[in-house]
Amino acid sequence: MSGVFRPDSASQLSMGRRNFLRYAGLTGAAVGGAGLLAACGKDSSGSGNGSVADGSKYGTVAVQLSWLKNIEFAGEYFADSKGYYKDAGFGSVNLIAGGAASTSVEAGLGTGKIWIGMSAPQTTAPAILEGLSAKIVGTTYQKNPFCIVSSGKSPILNPQAMKGRKIGVQDTNQLIFNALLTANGMSPSDVTIVPAQYDPTPLANGEVDGWVSYATNEPITLATKGFQNFNFLFADFGLPLVAETLTVSQQTIDKERDKLKAFLMAEIKGWKDAVANPGEAARLAVEVYGKDQRLELREQTMEAQAQNGLVESADSKANGLFTMTDALIEQNIAALAKAKIDIKADKLFDLSVLKEVFAEHPELK
Repeated sequence: MSGVFRPDSASQLSMGRRNFLRYAGLTGAAVGGAGLLAACGKDSSGSGNGSVADGSKYGTVAVQLSWLKNIEFAGEYFADSKGYYKDAGFGSVNLIAGGAASTSVEAGLGTGKIWIGMSAPQTTAPAILEGLSAKIVGTTYQKNPFCIVSSGKSPILNPQAMKGRKIGVQDTNQLIFNALLTANGMSPSDVTIVPAQYDPTPLANGEVDGWVSYATNEPITLATKGFQNFNFLFADFGLPLVAETLTVSQQTIDKERDKLKAFLMAEIKGWKDAVANPGEAARLAVEVYGKDQRLELREQTMEAQAQNGLVESADSKANGLFTMTDALIEQNIAALAKAKIDIKADKLFDLSVLKEVFAEHPELK
């Protein structure tokens, strides 16, 4: 087949929208537009603070995902379908899809529309600096999937190899791309930045040499379409931001600690299953939770396998899923500074609840 990439499914089209919208957190508008949460439809009806009217210990809680219901939330699908949330004391857990009709997790927390959400340091930090009382209590991805993808015939092996080449960069990704350049002693003038839209067709067509993307998505989709490619992670070259972070209000940490610990236990069990069984994770995404997205099973399975390398690390294997070492936290603070976001570690992260979970339940490691 030719190198031309033509999105021909809802999953491939949403891929580009995901990058465009998710990365928008770097522009700093993290706490605006809270009223948009209602646009999620019936998913937004879950109580942010929960209710015990159903007879359960903790009632129903609303959990906002960072994007549409694809493989990225496999751990949540397992936790729900295998009853881990119910076993932990929840009547139900309302998984709210993110996306174009939604707004940021931070806005949802600020208005009490959600109880917990999956976000990212570069989105949560600006919101906290603007007055939101919230913390990151754990991270699903030990490494952020940001990458530069290029043709396998002319691969860009590292940031220095971008010099003098054309790189497709979405407008909302400009700040994080500039942070990558800064982290590697480069400036925007070292490359030719080509304004990019949603899907990586220009890369497949040879119009650009590299493309800002998610390593767990575009490279796989391109490969399944016959375009062999190479990518390198921002995280491996001076910008080790974590991703899919679990973010809650400070009030939850202070006043609902046992409830949060119960939720984290269910999450850990769900993600242990997801890592162990990427095939079933993909099936749940394609046939159950993301059924309306018209996802492709083979592609979702490949993405599940790829994201396992981001979920697990030597440190998480030793300390437990979702944990962050002090060194990783400091690396994230330094990476945010390169993106012109200056915040102290104790203002953004609180891993104490997760540490208590593993201390009380070492079998979960």
